[in-house]
Amino acid sequence: MRIDILAAVPELLQSFFSFSIIKKAIDKGIVEIVVHDLKDFSKDKHRHIDDYPYGGLAGMVLTVQPVYDAVETLKQQRKYDEIVFPTPDAPQYNQNAANELATKENLIFICGHYKGIDQRIRDNIVTMEYSIGDYVISAGELSTAVIVDSIVRLLPGAIGDEESALTDSFQDNLLSPPVYTRPADFNGWKVPDVLLSGNHKKIEEWLTEEAYKKTLKIRPDLMD
Repeated sequence: MRIDILAAVPELLQSFFSFSIIKKAIDKGIVEIVVHDLKDFSKDKHRHIDDYPYGGLAGMVLTVQPVYDAVETLKQQRKYDEIVFPTPDAPQYNQNAANELATKENLIFICGHYKGIDQRIRDNIVTMEYSIGDYVISAGELSTAVIVDSIVRLLPGAIGDEESALTDSFQDNLLSPPVYTRPADFNGWKVPDVLLSGNHKKIEEWLTEEAYKKTLKIRPDLMD
């Protein structure tokens, strides 16, 4: 998989992609992630990529030209399956969306910034929009990083135990059950006996039951 990211502040992504699972996936050749500075595509002599919004609204807006030219430049090099724009005013991102994006070959992410981006980018360039939550953050690079991480960890070979990703929360519309490790007794806080029993059938039944109980308590909407 190749992921191209168009960013107003590319420096925000450098550290994130230099560690942990993503770094290992890059080193293994499982994914190629290229971050592009939108200012490099600006035709403004000062490399500006934002301007005041029409209508007298407050804030600054990411302009059309740098984004359009960046996308067109990339499209000349390869075919892209989706052009993704993370934004608060979009459908909620979830595990099903991550699973779908993980099946793609080439993706472009456009990082929003300032007050937002010119609506014409969304109308004519973007093919998918997602919100990572009902709140606003200062840089689209951060929401892009969250989504990219959720995709990369699903790619075959990205994590050591691939079965682990299949038992994460939301993979089966349930929250994951509680997990424990050694010691079995710490300060009188004991691991449930069933997990120490070695009876795999009973352990599986217990894990499923706990997942349902946890989901019903914390996220009953998922049970619908």
